[in-house]
Amino acid sequence: MRTTVAAAPAGWRMRPRTRKGVLVVHIVAAGAWIGLDVMLGVLVFTAMFTGDRATASLGYQALPLLLWPIIAAAVVCLASGVVLGLGTHHGLLRYWWVAVKLALNLLLTALVVLLLRPGLYEAAEYGRRLAVGPATADLGDLVFPPIVSSTALVVATVLSVYKPWGQVGGSAAERA
Repeated sequence: MRTTVAAAPAGWRMRPRTRKGVLVVHIVAAGAWIGLDVMLGVLVFTAMFTGDRATASLGYQALPLLLWPIIAAAVVCLASGVVLGLGTHHGLLRYWWVAVKLALNLLLTALVVLLLRPGLYEAAEYGRRLAVGPATADLGDLVFPPIVSSTALVVATVLSVYKPWGQVGGSAAERA
């Protein structure tokens, strides 16, 4: 017996022009998020590996400036993705690639708010102490957010292009 996931009610569907507009917003938000992660990585790695205390201090102090732009990009990416899912035939949970992208976006957004935010403020405080003299702090965990987030966002981009795995609950032939 073949099981399939029922399509979303055929109620509201975006018109092509609207869909393209929302898709542009989604792509730009995702691109901004990737760019902000790269900026975060540059600041973190420069601050950690420079021999110049003033450069390290400024790098650490600048980190919180990226927090709200990252959150904004994540929320816009999430909202536009949900609108695309609800307003197109792809649905939110109809295809595996969409469901995985949704899960990645929710997970990354939660990680930014719950784990990255406090770490950035701790790093900024360390940067302020470092500006006035020698200081110590264990900020080694700051290398993970830009690496993990950038990797996950590239995976989401690849999923958008290749659309693998077929429908959730579909047959093995549909997933191939």
